[in-house]
Amino acid sequence: MQWEVVIGLETHAQLSTKSKIFSGSSIQFGAEPNTQASPVDLALPGVLPVLNKGAVERAIQFGLAINATIAPRSVFARKNYFYPDLPKGYQISQFEIPVVQGGKVSFVLEKDGKPEIRTIQLTRAHLEEDAGKSLHEDFDGMTGIDLNRAGTPLLEIVTEPDMRSAQEAVAYAKALHSLVMWLGICDGNMQEGSFRCDANISVRPVGQKEYGTRCEIKNLNSFRFLEEAINYEVRRQIELIDDGGKVVQETRLYDPDKKETRSMRSKEDAQDYRYFPDPDLPPLAIAQEWIDRVKATMPELPDAMRTRFINDYALSEYDAMVLTQSKSMANYFEAVANKAGKPQAKTVANWLMGDVASTLHREGIDIANIPVSTTQLALLLQRITDGTISNKIAKEVFAGMWEAKSNNDTLADDIIASKGLKQISDTGALEAIVDDVLAANTKSVEEFRAGKEQAINALIGQAMKATRGKANPAQLTELLRKKLAG
Repeated sequence: MQWEVVIGLETHAQLSTKSKIFSGSSIQFGAEPNTQASPVDLALPGVLPVLNKGAVERAIQFGLAINATIAPRSVFARKNYFYPDLPKGYQISQFEIPVVQGGKVSFVLEKDGKPEIRTIQLTRAHLEEDAGKSLHEDFDGMTGIDLNRAGTPLLEIVTEPDMRSAQEAVAYAKALHSLVMWLGICDGNMQEGSFRCDANISVRPVGQKEYGTRCEIKNLNSFRFLEEAINYEVRRQIELIDDGGKVVQETRLYDPDKKETRSMRSKEDAQDYRYFPDPDLPPLAIAQEWIDRVKATMPELPDAMRTRFINDYALSEYDAMVLTQSKSMANYFEAVANKAGKPQAKTVANWLMGDVASTLHREGIDIANIPVSTTQLALLLQRITDGTISNKIAKEVFAGMWEAKSNNDTLADDIIASKGLKQISDTGALEAIVDDVLAANTKSVEEFRAGKEQAINALIGQAMKATRGKANPAQLTELLRKKLAG
């Protein structure tokens, strides 16, 4: 039987406020256990929560960035459940009326070797508080409770079940991660728990409209774990059904050491949490004037930058989409394009999506930490344009620039000079090389003159070899054709 995978993600983005969502306690990471938990966070009798305005404004920013509806009135609710690291016995969240409703996130997905633009619809994004943390190690069989995280402001971002593979889910998660960091509303640090995903996964026969029974994989804090967990869970569900069993709706955890998911608890539905409006918090009212004030403070959004790149730099929609997947990449592109000259923008884009991207991936670093400055790369590309070096030699120079990790703005010229890489454009020198190549490759000459057009490629290759790749390719090809026609 052919199966279709159905995936929806719930992502918890920790908001970049200085204090918690309902108290003045710090949310700084790494403090000693239980040193950042106020009476409000501890749920001592008589305390009242006060909503953090900064958390609301970050939610508004996110809603504007994804073209969502910002609810003029939203409600905080109590989500009731018992867990040792939940002091109140309930979590303050939003249920029926979230602050952000709808919206979409677009990204580039490589499918069957071809890039395509995908758009995932969002259901909602709502504000809530985080719980504390249970620590099971180093306590002689007991569990320790650290309430420093209790009350940390979160924006839970929920998608429609629009994704059909682990690859697509990871691509969406990376795009969302880049967006919240672009906006500055979340630091994106997955190791510290600032950005983590829950994946809802089900399978169904191809062509079936009804969804299968879903399982939720909780607290995936790396893109690799997200991909591995989804792939494992998909295999588990398909094998279970093929063997005559049934998928049970439940919450599962992913074990990265064993690379498998395991059952955590039966999956709760909304009625199990007994949601009701929190009587200690009035409805959140967001006037249009407030939205306008927040909008005025926001950076240029990816969609707007994408359109500008297409109009100002004559880039394709695909190029503009790739270059605006992260703010660091977009800023680096624009700086290089302006220094190299706008007519070279397509060349800049090709280099960033090609040699630069592959080197960053190989070295495992972000473009924000690239050792080649925008001025250095712009000069390198100018040397291709003015004929000083070929595109092939430029790759060698780029590798030298990367390894040098120098602040020298003329590094490209220095490497070209020190290694003798300047392109041979002198007609007399090229003509002598061409004569030697033609004389040594009579078979290819005869094949070309007999109408085998591709035979000239072998002659070009021999001439480039003789010049160690330094011959001007355009001049060389023109000279060869002229000699062959003579």
